[in-house]
Amino acid sequence: MEIFLGKTGIRLFERHLEQYKPEDPLYEFYTDSQGKKKRRKRATPPGLSARDAEILKSVQRRAHYLDKGFSIFGFQFGWTFFIGLIPFVGDAVNVYLDYRLVVKKARQADIPLWLLHRMLFHILVGAGVGFVPAIGDVLVAVYKPNSRNAGLLMEFMRIRGEEYMRLQAEEAIVTSSGSRSQVDSQGRGLSKADQEQVKPGAGLVQGEISQITGSNAAPNSTDVRPSIQSPPKKRLFRFFGMSGADSPAA
Repeated sequence: MEIFLGKTGIRLFERHLEQYKPEDPLYEFYTDSQGKKKRRKRATPPGLSARDAEILKSVQRRAHYLDKGFSIFGFQFGWTFFIGLIPFVGDAVNVYLDYRLVVKKARQADIPLWLLHRMLFHILVGAGVGFVPAIGDVLVAVYKPNSRNAGLLMEFMRIRGEEYMRLQAEEAIVTSSGSRSQVDSQGRGLSKADQEQVKPGAGLVQGEISQITGSNAAPNSTDVRPSIQSPPKKRLFRFFGMSGADSPAA
């Protein structure tokens, strides 16, 4: 009966596997000039402090090996799959590792409370699924809670970096022109309430220059300040399924 449930569960997820499978937090695929598909490490979003960049890279690396470090016939799984096979204690160990290696590290980046709750929710879902007889460990390998949490952090850091660069561009325009009229005419970014959640420039120390151009910028690039762009209203919380007005304070 357990074998039948296992095959049925796998067939159930095969149809919509891509929907349930989050992207690899460490690597991305691209097509080169010759049309070949290759893999490379994801670039760090520009505008982050050295502290935030290090935290993000660490979370991406740990989530990758916990969820996607191995591949058999196209099915990716990580160390959590093997640990989950240990009777009785495997699932408890996985919960500890998911929090200790990924979520606790992400908290060092001053993330808001609502984002922390979303990450903890993913861990709880993974833990609950892991207790399903026979197919629990397979479902956890498909759900990949660590990759989902790394994805949340990547998107949050991208928005933090973009907002910091926008504020820097505004400051440069005001300094050179002595007026905010040109800045106001180009539109504003996040609201004050959202900025308090995002904390642009978080982790910067005195004298530090953030990675304005990003890790994948051209070596000879001289454009280190972006133009001011007006992002879609409430862009910050659209990815997380909530609005700025409904978001709890950090």
